[in-house]
Amino acid sequence: MSGERRLLSRRAVLATLGTVPVATVAASVLGATEASAATANINLSAQRQTIKGFGGMAHASWIGDLTAAQRDTAFGTGEGRLGFSILRIPVNENQSDWSRDLATAQRAAALGVTVFASPWNPPASMTETFTHGSQTNAKRLKYSSYGAYAQHLNDFNSYMRTNGVNLYAISVQNEPDYASTWTWWTATEIVNFLKQNAGVIGTRVMAPESFQYIKSMSDPILNDAAALANVDIIGAHLYGTSYANFPYPLFKQKGAGKELWMTEVYYPNSNANSGDAWPEALDVGEHIHHAMVDAEFQAYVWWYIRRSYGPMREDGQISKRGAMMAQFARFVRPGYVRIDATANPTSNVFVSAYRGGETVVIVAVNKNTSSVSQQFTLSNTTASGSVSNWLTDGSRNVAPQSALTMSNGSLTVTLPARSMMTFVVGVNGTTPPTPSTSPTVGPSPTPTPIPTTPPPTGGTGARVSYTTSTWDTGLTANISITNTGSSTINGWTLTFTLPSGQSITSSWNATFSPSSGQVSARNVSYNGTLAPGATVDIGFQATHTGNTAKPTAFTLNGVPCTVA
Repeated sequence: MSGERRLLSRRAVLATLGTVPVATVAASVLGATEASAATANINLSAQRQTIKGFGGMAHASWIGDLTAAQRDTAFGTGEGRLGFSILRIPVNENQSDWSRDLATAQRAAALGVTVFASPWNPPASMTETFTHGSQTNAKRLKYSSYGAYAQHLNDFNSYMRTNGVNLYAISVQNEPDYASTWTWWTATEIVNFLKQNAGVIGTRVMAPESFQYIKSMSDPILNDAAALANVDIIGAHLYGTSYANFPYPLFKQKGAGKELWMTEVYYPNSNANSGDAWPEALDVGEHIHHAMVDAEFQAYVWWYIRRSYGPMREDGQISKRGAMMAQFARFVRPGYVRIDATANPTSNVFVSAYRGGETVVIVAVNKNTSSVSQQFTLSNTTASGSVSNWLTDGSRNVAPQSALTMSNGSLTVTLPARSMMTFVVGVNGTTPPTPSTSPTVGPSPTPTPIPTTPPPTGGTGARVSYTTSTWDTGLTANISITNTGSSTINGWTLTFTLPSGQSITSSWNATFSPSSGQVSARNVSYNGTLAPGATVDIGFQATHTGNTAKPTAFTLNGVPCTVA
C-alpha cells in the first residue's frame, strides 16, 4: 500500500462523515478599507502549555528519503528554512527496513531535533485476522504477543539509540481506530497493553493517536490510573476534527505531568500542488493557532514533510503552507511557554503569544481582504525598543521586515491583507534577534533570562527527567522537574554537576550559572510556583569535547531528586 492511496482513502472516509475540512479563507471578511482591531492584550505571567515544537513525518519506504539539502531546509532555523524541531518516523514491522529513515533521523538529532516514532503494524507473526464490521480480513495484535510486541518497540528504540538517535517517544499504534489497511486496536486493548506491557519500554510511551481526536479512544487511558502511569504522551490526529472538539477538559483534569501532542494532520486538503494555493494556505496558520490556543497541544506535527500539498514541495523549496508553519516553528522554540493573549481581537484576525526566557514571540494571522491596524499591549512591562518581524503574504514567504518599535510595552502594527506575521520582542532589557539574510542551520539559542524572583521556599522532593540530543561538538538538554511533594514550591533552584568538557552556551525557562562544573538552574519570573504534581520544563544548549554523559544526581532546593 502506498502513502498516496492511504490519503485518498482517508478523504473518502472523511467525506462520508461529512467532516472534510474545507477552505475558509473565502468566507465573509473585511473589505478593502483598513480596519482597526481591538487591542490584543498579552499577559506575560499567565503561563499555559510548554511547547515541544513543530514538525513533520519522513517515511522513506513510501515516498523516498529526504535529501541532505532537504534535511537542512526542514530542520534549519535561518532564513529560507522551516525551523522544524520535531521529526516523526515510522517503526517498520520488519527489522531489515529500520535503516530506511536513519540518515534523516541522524541529521535531525544532530541539529537538536526531537525524534519520535509510530508503528503501523507489528511483525506479521504477532498478528491475527478477524472480522471488523464489513472487513473480513481485519488485522489485530494477538493477545499472546503483547509482550513480544513491547520488546519489538524496545528493540527499535535500542537500534536508534545505538545509531546515534535517542528517541523522545514511541507510539503504541498509528490510528488504531482507522485501520482498514493496518492494525486495529480497541481502547480496551490499548489500556491493557499500557497496564501490562508498556512499563518495560525504554523511552516515553505515546497513545492512542486516534485519527480524528476521538476522545473515546483516550478517555479510558486517562480514567485508568495503571494505564495512565505507563503513558507519557497523549497523541492525537486532527483529520476532520472540528474546532469545537479541540478542547479536552478530561486531559486538563487528569493529565497532570503528561504531554498532549498533535502528531499528524494535513489541512485543509491533500489536493495535488495545493501546498502553494493562496490564500488557502492561511487556513494552515489558523489551524495551528486553534491547535495551540483552543486544544493547548504542545506539539504540531504535519504528515509528509515533502509533498506537493505539504510544507516542502517536491523540489525541496518551502511552500506557502510551509511558510505558515515556519512563522511558528522558526521562532517558537522548544521550551517556550504559551502565554495568554487576546485570541481574536477582530473578525478573522488570530493572535497567540509565547515566552522563552525574556523573549516574547507574537504570531498574528489576518485572513481579511484588507489590512488591519493592530495594537499589542504587554502586561507588567515597560519594555521599549526594536521589534524584529517576519511576513508571509501572497508574494513573500517568512520575509524579514524593517524593525518596528515598541514603547512602554505597546506596539501598533499594520497587518497586511491576507497575511501572517511573527513579532519577536525582548522584555526586561534583552534585545530580540535581528532578521538574518543568510541561512543558518542549528538550534536557535534563547537569551539567558534574568532572575526576578525571591529566594526559593518549600518543597519536599521532586522527580527529574533529563534527555539530550547530541552532535559532534554540541548538545541540547531538556529537563523536566515534577513536584512529587504535597506542598507548593514557591521559587526553586535545581543543582547538578555537568560532566567534564560540557559548557552551557544558551538556555531557556531558567537561569543557569555557572556554565560548567556544579551548575544551579533557578526559576525565572513566570515559572517559580510549582504546585504538587505540576511539571516545569527547562533546558540548555552546550558544547562538549567528546563527553556527552548526563549528570547523575540532582537536588531541588537542597533536597535530593528522584531521576526518571
